[in-house]
Amino acid sequence: MYCYGYIHDAIEAVDKDDVDLIGYTPWGIIDIVSFTTGEMRLIHVDRDNEGNGSLERTKKASFDWYRKVIKSNGEEL
Repeated sequence: MYCYGYIHDAIEAVDKDDVDLIGYTPWGIIDIVSFTTGEMRLIHVDRDNEGNGSLERTKKASFDWYRKVIKSNGEEL
């Protein structure tokens, strides 16, 4: 998963290098590009480049994974 490496490295920096880390926040599930295209990283939107589609939203596998990481405060990667 995209965020796995960043979260793993942040935890390692705290554990091994004693970094005083307050928290980790990715840009978000919607970035500037996806805002204009309807594409989201953790949520799939049924929409093509021309704007056609049902606009139905479905969670990707990474959605539940990231939720678990947040709930466990990074203990479960």
